[in-house]
Amino acid sequence: MSGFTALPDLALRTLGGSVVAANDESFAARESLIRPGRPAFQAHTFGPKGQVYDGWETRRRREPGHDWAMVRLGLPGVIRGVVIDTAWFKGNYPPHASVEAAAVEGYPTVAELEAAEWVEIVPRSALTGDAEHLFDVTDGRRHTHVRLNIFPDGGIARLRVHGEVRPDLTLYDGLGLDLAALANGALVTGCSDEFYSSPNNVIAPGLARHQAEGWETARRRDDGNDWLLIRLAGAGVVKLAEIDTTNLLFNAPGSVSITGTADGDTWFELLPRTRLQPDTSHRFRLGDAPAATHVRVDVYPDGGLARVRLHGLLSER
Repeated sequence: MSGFTALPDLALRTLGGSVVAANDESFAARESLIRPGRPAFQAHTFGPKGQVYDGWETRRRREPGHDWAMVRLGLPGVIRGVVIDTAWFKGNYPPHASVEAAAVEGYPTVAELEAAEWVEIVPRSALTGDAEHLFDVTDGRRHTHVRLNIFPDGGIARLRVHGEVRPDLTLYDGLGLDLAALANGALVTGCSDEFYSSPNNVIAPGLARHQAEGWETARRRDDGNDWLLIRLAGAGVVKLAEIDTTNLLFNAPGSVSITGTADGDTWFELLPRTRLQPDTSHRFRLGDAPAATHVRVDVYPDGGLARVRLHGLLSER
């Protein structure tokens, strides 16, 4: 991946996204828009509504207007790019689409969202069938919802909304939190290897259901070790580290160490090199250490991690 597609998909269902409304879903359900993974398709699979599609598809419009679907981002943030994927829709894709965004705090109803102030982040643009369409977004404001408009009707397989997470951390004033959580604004900014899966998986919400939902490196054939660098949700003091190797039965690292920095130059130890077990959620209480803005997790020599949690207290936002 390169460019904005390397950033998290803020709308992804597994990150808490939801398609809260659509004006029509006669042929295929709106929920498919934000499913993880590539769209599936099997020819000549017909149901009561026709050919089965892994996407959102509206009826053939016989009156003026256009169709739309409204998505609550699982992780609010600054949108850097949008992917509109028409995979498998060949004779029934919309010829044009646009995307709008809004910032509505709390838990709004659909009616409240419809009355919100929406801004266009992707202008009306031409689409082709069975293709991914990538659109850069230059609006630097924080948004909580997006609305996909298709002109006039048709099918969209997936909508990806890539960006930088910007949560409201005032909820945690005086409380501890996971400083490494993607949902709290943390991000993996570097790693030694991502041969099998993305390192940002280790800071995703929830538990990994299988190996592909964690981070796994290629087998090393040298004397080095693998590592990842996490930008924390904010400067903070880490008190507890969770290193989870669940599902990694024969490819877990042998050991792990953790260091932190507040300036990128001076590094201090948070967890000395410590033995790990396969398929195990490890919890390590850490000693006193300064506040950090970034943390490096080193695994020896290689392998995979399901999740990394770094619980602590924010010192500033």
